[in-house]
Amino acid sequence: MSIAAMFALVLVGIIGWWLFARQLTAKPWETVQNASDNEYGGAALALAPAKVGLWLLLAVITSFFGLLISAYGMRMELADWRPLAAPNLLWLNTAMLIASSIAFQRTSVAVARENRDGMKAGLLASGFFASAFLAGQLFVWQQLSASGQLPASNAANAFFYLLTGLHGLHLLGGLVVWSKTTAKACGSITKPRELRMSIELCALYWHFLLVVWLILFGLLWSGTSVAGAWRDICSAIGIGP
Repeated sequence: MSIAAMFALVLVGIIGWWLFARQLTAKPWETVQNASDNEYGGAALALAPAKVGLWLLLAVITSFFGLLISAYGMRMELADWRPLAAPNLLWLNTAMLIASSIAFQRTSVAVARENRDGMKAGLLASGFFASAFLAGQLFVWQQLSASGQLPASNAANAFFYLLTGLHGLHLLGGLVVWSKTTAKACGSITKPRELRMSIELCALYWHFLLVVWLILFGLLWSGTSVAGAWRDICSAIGIGP
């Protein structure tokens, strides 16, 4: 990728995050005003920046991870590739992230039903499971480091630390926004609809990161080659020779 293309991706990502953050950092009284505008058909304009910003951000993240996955796949095909034995703890970590995504979806449902207690419980659960996922990933790194599997050991190790680290950083950024939204939900907010847009956008971001992780997890667990990963999947479900 050229420097110009990388700069363009970064710039679009910054613009997307800024537009996304505008809605998530809005004051409660501003959110209420937006809700009032909705009755007169003005909410589409008021909320469009947050939605556009999020989709721009997701597009940049998708392109970024797509390039890394492509590089990973090409590197796997070289003769000197030595697969990394992925720790079994990754399965538990994956379950934690799935639980976090489900909790965020239940939070969105609670908000739609004006269930304030359900909203707070869902936010706390989603944050807990997401934090458990990150803690588990750090423990995996500790395990690998203790066994001498360092990033500099070989290309497979370097890609493992790079992919899991970047995914963790994106989730950590989501937790920063989650903390602000949860603080509002547990504070002065009395009507769940005041946080509806913020929670729906956060839930979408969480689901997106779950899909990204499942793709990364499949590649990292296979560890042989892209073609080998596909053969492993087909063999597991009984398709093919």
